[in-house]
Amino acid sequence: MDSSASLALYQRVTRKNTIPRAVEFIILFLLLSLLAYRLLSLQDHGFPWFLAFLCESWFAFNWVLTISIKWTQADYKTYPEHLLQWKLELPPVDMFVTTADPVLEPPILTVNTVLSLLAVDYPADKLACYVSDDAGSPLTFYSLVEASKFAKLWVPFCKKYCIEVRAPFRYFSGESLPSKHVSPEFQQEWKKMKDGYEELSRKIEDATKRAMPFELTGEFADFSSIQRKNHATIIKVIWENKEGVANGVPHLIYISREKRPKHPHHFKAGAMNVLTRVSGLMSNAPFMMNVDCDMYINNPKIFLHAMCLLLGAKNKETDFAYVQSPQCFYDGLKDDPFGNQLVVLYEYIGYGIVGIQGPLYGGTGCFHRRKVIYGLSPDEEIKEKLSNQALQKTFGGSMPFTKSAAQILSSMKPGSPRDLLSALEAAKEVAGCSYEYGTQWGREVGWIYGSTTEDVLTGLTIQGRGWKSAFCSPNPPAFLGCAPSGGPAIMTQQKRWATGLLEILFTRKNPLIPALQRKLQFRQCLAYLWIILWALWSIPELCYAILPAYCILTGSHFLPKVGETAFFIAAAIFIIYNLYALSEYLRAGLSARAWWNNQRMWTINTTTAYLFGTFSVVLKILGISDTVFEVTQKEQSTNEGDDDHANTGRLTFDRSPIFVAGTTILLVNLTALAVGLFGLGFGSVAQGGDGLGTGEFIGSVWVVLLFWAFFKGLFGKGKYGIPSTTLYKSGALAALFVHFSRWTSMG
Repeated sequence: MDSSASLALYQRVTRKNTIPRAVEFIILFLLLSLLAYRLLSLQDHGFPWFLAFLCESWFAFNWVLTISIKWTQADYKTYPEHLLQWKLELPPVDMFVTTADPVLEPPILTVNTVLSLLAVDYPADKLACYVSDDAGSPLTFYSLVEASKFAKLWVPFCKKYCIEVRAPFRYFSGESLPSKHVSPEFQQEWKKMKDGYEELSRKIEDATKRAMPFELTGEFADFSSIQRKNHATIIKVIWENKEGVANGVPHLIYISREKRPKHPHHFKAGAMNVLTRVSGLMSNAPFMMNVDCDMYINNPKIFLHAMCLLLGAKNKETDFAYVQSPQCFYDGLKDDPFGNQLVVLYEYIGYGIVGIQGPLYGGTGCFHRRKVIYGLSPDEEIKEKLSNQALQKTFGGSMPFTKSAAQILSSMKPGSPRDLLSALEAAKEVAGCSYEYGTQWGREVGWIYGSTTEDVLTGLTIQGRGWKSAFCSPNPPAFLGCAPSGGPAIMTQQKRWATGLLEILFTRKNPLIPALQRKLQFRQCLAYLWIILWALWSIPELCYAILPAYCILTGSHFLPKVGETAFFIAAAIFIIYNLYALSEYLRAGLSARAWWNNQRMWTINTTTAYLFGTFSVVLKILGISDTVFEVTQKEQSTNEGDDDHANTGRLTFDRSPIFVAGTTILLVNLTALAVGLFGLGFGSVAQGGDGLGTGEFIGSVWVVLLFWAFFKGLFGKGKYGIPSTTLYKSGALAALFVHFSRWTSMG
């Protein structure tokens, strides 16, 4: 190895956060002081005081978790130019794209993601792209076939001119020609590419509009009698780089796994496991990368950045199990009105977890070691030949696949590039819905079953074996996706996250178990607890949202009176915490309005989507119903507004019961404020005269401000208005709450 091999491929960078640490401890001290005051004066107060004590105990517990997570923030700086100086042979990578619904996830989005993958700056003969279509849609297959034709022009164009953005819909998004490319040759080719992409988009759009876009014959014959949840396996080699041309187009394979009504399919985790097995037979790359269908590659050198981390450690095989890139989004609305761009979450919590045992697996934009997905531990070394019986018990009865798995586990270099078509029959076998029975798939091998957030559960299982992981956040961002817009899509996504995360708490993969076994670091265990307990935030948040109204209606109080020392403690917590949170947004380059939008959306999500997520898990535990994976509506662009500029970023509603809780909270607090202002409270003590109720009035006004989007929905029209059925249900619940308050005050 020449002297260039001594060049470091990455560097760990520790962030300084001394002042934020001090502020966090001040907030913790104030929280504990308030809890101590409540506990000492518990006998002198009623039920609202005790309920507030329980809620604040939860807040204090979570604040301790937050301090632990943020304590050692870190990041990794990568040097891909050093990797190229190493002059080593770059390892093959299998690329996975998952899609599940051609309506909610339009094929043009999947096509752009695939085209960006095919054009990445990495030797094409080292890449294979596998697209999993869980809908078994001929439209998706047709779109990929047409995209492969365009890719033969698009990939060479991108590499010849070093195009930065390689998703065509973004590259041709109305931008003028780059000034550095002024040659007539480039302009001619640019025009040719633009016309080619417009033709591709038109074909896909026309096919989408027609009931029967093409004859289901020839290559499409397998789709002729398909039912979405009842069909045989379909695997199509759309394009094969037979000559192994490094500057050509990588392999492109379409997969729709077998589905039968009486067999569980395990949602995205099941699809990922099929992709793993099929790719193991066809290309068997030692590394795998997966993205969602709406998340295209924004930095064409991301594969080189990731390999710096996967190949550049002192102990190459045992340092990082996977390399995760933070999720970033394109066309984000100004000031993040829906609170779903996750900038501050990654900036502080994300990089805080990086400083412990490594980031959690986020489900997309991640590079994996195949042998880790196959269940290998960092201290486990397999040198002797594995028995066929042991392999089949773990990986299933396919001899070709167990042979490929043995190659990976024993770190044997895969043979020469395979003929993909020759592996089709074996690939169809491992994609069958009954193949996993009696194996370790979904339990110890592959993507882990038991939660609709299979990504976090799988990452937890990997880190529970002792593996570390790394963040890869180059500039520009590695991947860009589309964040959901509008209320229903946001609530669907948040509910799915909350449900899936809480499910993990009740599985055998609970983070406490590997922490006790000393393979998962204690602080990493706390980080997992912080995120999987998101759904349970709904209960104290809901209580805190209605406590001010209850106290106003009944003449009681849950906050210390004005003039008491404890009142200033509570006020200090409120002021310092909000200023601290605001400072995080400002330090991250965001605005005060973005902070406020995220504040209100956090409260809305916790008291609506998270509440329903908690109910879903409770019903699952009781055996009443099972959780359902709900696909989020994907859109190609979100910056054009809806109907007009005035409504851009405004929350939308539908008839879903998920909006009932938020509407009820708003109506309850509006009623309480009206009752308090007109002196109509049911309690025996008048509000306000001796300072009683000041904190409660401020709290109730604060809640109304947080739910201002719902207030506007009371008077909105169409999708911007709360449906009448939701209003009737919420009005009935609010009236019931007022009656209950009157009954308790009289009692």
